[in-house]
Amino acid sequence: MTSLQDMPQVQNCAVDSCSYNAEHHCHAGAITVGGDHAHCGTFVEISFRGGLDRNGLVGACHRSDCVHNDKLECHAPGVQVGPGTDAADCLTYEAR
Repeated sequence: MTSLQDMPQVQNCAVDSCSYNAEHHCHAGAITVGGDHAHCGTFVEISFRGGLDRNGLVGACHRSDCVHNDKLECHAPGVQVGPGTDAADCLTYEAR
C-alpha cells in the first residue's frame, strides 16, 4: 500500500466549477479516478468552496488499464485534472 507521502499530488485542476478548486489547485484530501474514461470521482459542483489548506492527492485509481496504475494506486509523478469526456477527468491517464 502507498503511504500518504508517496501519493501523487494533483498538480493542476482546470475545473473552476469544482468546489474543491481554488485558483487551479485541488484542495480535496484525496481524489478517486475511475469510470470508463478516467473521471475525477471527487468532482462536486455546489454553492460553496471546501477542502483542506494543501494540494489534493490521488487516493485511488480504478483505471487498471492506465500505465501509472499499480494495484489500483497511481504512481504518476503528478496528476492534471481538467475537461475531457466529462467536466473533470484525469488528463494524466494513459492507456497501457
